[in-house]
Formats: sequence, structure tokens, C-alpha cells
Amino acid sequence: MTTEFTQTQKRALAVAVVVALAFGAYFLRGYFMLVVVATVAAYLFNPLFNWFLKRFNRGLSVTFTLLAAIFAVIIPLSLLILLAVVQISAMVRSVSDWVSHTDLNSLGDQALKWTNDAVDKVPFLGDVQVTPQLLQEKMSTVAQGAGEYALGVLQGAAGGLAGGLTAAVLFIYVFISLLSNRERVQTLIRQLNPLGEDVTDLYLEKMGAMVRGAVFGQFVIALAQGLAGAVSIYLAGFHEGFFIFAILLTALSVIPLGGGILSIPFGIGMILFGNVFGGIFVIAWHVIVVTNIDNVLRPILIPRAARLDSALMLLAVFAGITMFGFMGIIIGPVLMIVIVTTVSVYLAVFKGVPIDDHDDDDDEDKGPGPVARLIEKARQRIWSRRDRKRQQAESATTRPASA
Repeated sequence: MTTEFTQTQKRALAVAVVVALAFGAYFLRGYFMLVVVATVAAYLFNPLFNWFLKRFNRGLSVTFTLLAAIFAVIIPLSLLILLAVVQISAMVRSVSDWVSHTDLNSLGDQALKWTNDAVDKVPFLGDVQVTPQLLQEKMSTVAQGAGEYALGVLQGAAGGLAGGLTAAVLFIYVFISLLSNRERVQTLIRQLNPLGEDVTDLYLEKMGAMVRGAVFGQFVIALAQGLAGAVSIYLAGFHEGFFIFAILLTALSVIPLGGGILSIPFGIGMILFGNVFGGIFVIAWHVIVVTNIDNVLRPILIPRAARLDSALMLLAVFAGITMFGFMGIIIGPVLMIVIVTTVSVYLAVFKGVPIDDHDDDDDEDKGPGPVARLIEKARQRIWSRRDRKRQQAESATTRPASA
């Protein structure tokens, strides 16, 4: 374009661009989460796309990357569902065996007697008497309400099936577009950012590191904590539902303080029901082992550029979940790292404070971490053994020659 704009026209054009972007964000607000998920997926699978791109053309590379992304989600979910179904079936068989060997009439009478004794001890409820007729009436009311709720859920599921298919198609198209046009999108963001390309690259680097850390690091840590918590419950004597506990504890461990919401009350329940040693073991295992898994794995899995203060990370995760739902686990820390980076850029420009973190420099001066030192010691020990064996072999071959 060769048209020369006056300063007034340039200001009007800048205002028009801001208004257009704001209207576009408002216009696409219903698909915000879909775009965010597709963007995160495209970023995470971009290295695989580049690997395919070195060997195939762009169309085949996009197709193979899309298939890999689909299988990376479908196969683990299918495996988890299969294990959960098997575990639930085993629990149902155990309950059936227990029912077949239990006198339900006497058990029901004992339960009613215990319930009435407990109600009599509650103030203002001394005149309430729990009877089989009262239970039958209440159960009928609950069953009716449950049936109405289930009917509403089925109607919503039938109506949401078309929406789910539409969202899946849109996700595939957005994922493919972001994957194949990554360079253009990055260039457009650099050109639109009034702070300059260097600052834009800093933002993109920080946000990318946070996404990698939130997805790979946080979910790997959650999986390790979930499996550790399920193992403790199994070793404590509760052998039913190992995979169910593993799935629940993994899902809860994604958020801070999550696994303890289930493990600690479960351990207290085991103590109250007579398994004192098992309950204490579950609680102690969670406090000593499960909580320290995060301290051990986080410095290894999460890059330094994505590290935030513990309080900021906790606030970012819970605020993200409150605002964006489950995906807030990723969006919340990313928004927080953008805020922190903005403050760092301001301090660097107006106050002369370096953006680089001195703590990271100190860590680098300290040398390799504990895992690297452990690996280096193992390598030195292996090579020293090989050198000794080689020297012994050489001395054994030189002795006959000297004799």
C-alpha cells in the first residue's frame, strides 16, 4: 500500500484495529476454550510436526501429527476406562458375595437400632423414630427425584451430541490451521504487539515454558502422586478399587492440596473402623511421601522460565479453575506468568532492573543438580571398573611375555 496516512488517520486506524480485535474476541467468546485447547495442543505437538516435516510433505506431516494427537488422548483414556470397569466389576462381585453370606434382616434391624440410638442423642430430635415405613417413603421420594434427574441428563446428552460433534470438527480445523501456520501466527503477534519483537519473544518464551510445565510437569507429578496414594491405600489393607483410587487421586492431585482431600479422610475412616495401623500408615504416607513427590519432581520437570512463587502458583490455579473450569489449571498459571513478565518488563524499562532471575544464575553456578551428580558418579564407577578389568587383562598378558 502506497497511501500516506496523516497522524489523525493513523490514530483512527489504530482505534479501528482495537475495536475489531475486541469485537472478534466477543464474537468468538463461545469458542474461547476450544481455541485455547487447540492452541495448547498445537504448541505441544509442534516438535513432532517438525520431525514429520523433515521426512514428508506438509500435508502428510499434518495428518500424521493429528493422528498421533488423537491416539495420544484416546488410548490412555480407553485404558483407564477399561481398568476402572474391571475394578468396578470386581467390587460388584465382592459385594454380591458379601450379600449372599450376610443376613440382611438382622443387619437391617441392627442398622435401624444404631440409627435410632444416634438420633436420640441429638438435641430436639428425641421424638423422631426411624422405621422401615419411613425409609420406604423417603427412598421412593429419592428414587423419583433421581429418575427425573437421569431423564434430564439423558435429554441433555442427546441434545449435546450434535454440539460435541461440532466442537470436535472445529477443534480439528483450528488445530490443523495453527499447526501448519505457526510461523505466520507468531509473526502476526510480533507485528501487532506495540512493545516490539524482543518483548514479544520474551512473552512467548515464558508462556510456552509455562504451558509445557503445566501440562507435562504437573500431570506427570499428579500421576506419580495418584499412584503413590493408591499404593498406600492398597498396602494399608483396602485391596478393592486400586485403579479407581489411582484415577481419583491423580485427578485430585492436579490441583494443589488435592490428593489429601481424599487420602487423609480415608485414613481417618480406617482408624475409626478398627484398622488403626492402616489408617495411620495412609496419613503418614501422604504427609511424608506423596507431598514430597512434588518437591522432588517439580525442579526436574518444570523449566526455570515457568517457575512461579508457590503462593502465586496456588492463587493462579484456583483462580483459573474458578474462571475457566478444568482448563484453568493451564490458563491460570499462563495468565499469571504474563502478569509477572509484564511487571518485569516495566521494571527493566523504567527502573533498570534486569529481567533475568539472579536465583537461576546462582543455581547455574552451583553446578549440576543432584540427579546429574548421581548419574555422573554412576558413570565414573562403571568406567573405573572397566579400567581395572582392562589393566588386569593387560598385566595378565604381559607377564608370560616378560617371563
